Amino acid sequence: MLLRWCERKEYKTEIIDFLAGDEAGTKNVTFTVTGPYAYGYLKSETGIHRLVRISPFDANRRRHTSFASVSVIPEIGGNIEIEIDETDLKIDTYRASGAGGQHVNKTDSAVRITHLPTGVVVQCQNERSQYRNKQVALSVLKSRLYERKMREEEEKLTALRGEKKGIEWGSQIRSYVLHPYQMVKDHRTGIETGNVDEVLDGGLDPFINAYLTLKDTSPG
Repeated sequence: MLLRWCERKEYKTEIIDFLAGDEAGTKNVTFTVTGPYAYGYLKSETGIHRLVRISPFDANRRRHTSFASVSVIPEIGGNIEIEIDETDLKIDTYRASGAGGQHVNKTDSAVRITHLPTGVVVQCQNERSQYRNKQVALSVLKSRLYERKMREEEEKLTALRGEKKGIEWGSQIRSYVLHPYQMVKDHRTGIETGNVDEVLDGGLDPFINAYLTLKDTSPG
């Protein structure tokens, strides 16, 4: 859905890590997006997305509810310094299992980096060389550590102000109901539509624009 939205915007995307589900579907995917105001738009999708449907993988045609967690992190620019002690990193290499042709499947070119003090784990298997995968993984790690630091600062300010957010970080932000009726509803703005096919095909602009307008008009 997000990738389809990016295609509509003619943004450049690149999948750097992909993990298939145990039985079907996708368990985890990490991809980069390049385009004008990409982060400004996509940050509105951060949170938990809830899907209710008749599972195509259930022979008994029962209704299932599943959840997807979306995290949107800006790429760290050259004017922001994130120091990482090499001794705090655990670096593992393994054989790539995703797309990339015969080369990546024959060598241990994929890289997984664990930041021991925080437990943050990033990995990359899309590039042909282990060196490039390590560089991309380090870049993603820096972005995630920066995002983590900014989130902690925001939580501290909230605590000092004595505020209680209606929507906590990582909470459910939108529901996609395909059965017994069809409806997509954003729980932050109240925007909803019955055209679920359009939304699942990347038609996210009404939700994104409504959220950004709400943020712009919110006090403080």
